[in-house]
Amino acid sequence: MDRDDEAAFAEFVTREWSRLVRVGYLLTGDVGRAEDLVQQALVKVHRHWSRVHRDGAPYAYTRAAIANESTSWWRRRRVAEDLGDVPAHADRSTRDAYAGVDNRDELIRALHTLPPRMRAVVVLRYYDELSEAETAQALGMSVGSVKSQTSRGLDRLRSVISESAAPSSSLQTNGA
Repeated sequence: MDRDDEAAFAEFVTREWSRLVRVGYLLTGDVGRAEDLVQQALVKVHRHWSRVHRDGAPYAYTRAAIANESTSWWRRRRVAEDLGDVPAHADRSTRDAYAGVDNRDELIRALHTLPPRMRAVVVLRYYDELSEAETAQALGMSVGSVKSQTSRGLDRLRSVISESAAPSSSLQTNGA
């Protein structure tokens, strides 16, 4: 790789690092693992940088590499992780300064109950705001698969979130 390509790659990594790590975090649920995932993907991107850069879509290529690397990691591991219990909130309707953080935490925990490929589809569709066609291209699947994975993923997320909300309603007492 020549100096111009090296400089362009370094500038790309500097500019997009935070954004790529956020995608990695949404896929893995762990900042350290997300950073490792991004680094592994960037090693692969670096090998093909002159072509990737010339094609004009380095972020999309790198994002796809992160999603694929995440799926490969989960396939290798095949071990379920316990992310801990989602804390029950006595009153979810209360609006306070911490409600947004609690909701975001609950959503991230729910997101990590999805299988890796389904999670990748949901993250790319709703976090990175890709179209169905763009998501299909990034993950190397058909648009129909993206649609079905999205639908099933959103149904599962709704189910997990409603299940975690159910215990909070049982905290109300009859005499209150």
